[in-house]
Amino acid sequence: MISGTTRLIAHLGYPTESFKAPLIYNPFFEEQGIDAVVVPMGCKPADYPDFLKLIFRLSNVQGALITMPHKIATMALLDEISTNARVAGSCNAVKLGPNGKLIGDMFDGEGFVRGLKRKGQTISGAKALIIGAGGVGSAIAASLASAGLAHLALHDDNKASLDGLKTRLNTYYPATQVTTGSNKPDGFDIVINATPLGMRKDDPLPLDVTRLAPSTFVGEVVMKEEITPFLAAARERGCRYQVGTDMLFEQIPAYLEFFGFPTTTADELRRIARL
Repeated sequence: MISGTTRLIAHLGYPTESFKAPLIYNPFFEEQGIDAVVVPMGCKPADYPDFLKLIFRLSNVQGALITMPHKIATMALLDEISTNARVAGSCNAVKLGPNGKLIGDMFDGEGFVRGLKRKGQTISGAKALIIGAGGVGSAIAASLASAGLAHLALHDDNKASLDGLKTRLNTYYPATQVTTGSNKPDGFDIVINATPLGMRKDDPLPLDVTRLAPSTFVGEVVMKEEITPFLAAARERGCRYQVGTDMLFEQIPAYLEFFGFPTTTADELRRIARL
């Protein structure tokens, strides 16, 4: 039930037909008796800079979830930006701070890392390979470095994206050694597919899975299928793994904390979601 006291979380993107957040947050708010609601708002890119600022002029707005195509454009509209958002080069959550300042953060990588930790994977001092240096790959790279990763190898066919991410990581997380180039997974503790490969049945695998050691933890960001061909191949080799939707469910508790709501667990959210 929405009333005059309900706090609003705007879910900003375009188009809105594929939005999943309301089907996860709103059942949680309802079950917990929290007077808040996530509302999809389809905002076209041309209107977005003005619209974001106007949203936060409303007295009952708690925050905003930011999705495509606005994650990068949001960065120029903020007053305060978290380190992870700076490294990722994009933002997916905004809230109002003191004196009306807009504060932005990025939780894609946080969700991925929380999933790894919950499965018992050590990150501090470990070595990881990320295939894909786009938005999601950059966010995961930032959170891994923040968690104390010792060595991060990056592979992407887009040299500009690759070099840009390496520069930002070196600037904000100098303790993490960053290398670029090969997609060979030999010798890594963690290997992550952060590309769209796996969305279609005829997609090639992101790397040579025969080079994966059974001790390697393998992560996926593609959500279309729970077990993508890449994860299936890694599983056959005895690797532990994380499915794409884990990143989604694991980051929502971080969002709740950011917005000042009671937190929960990914398992609880999976139980109540109405996807």
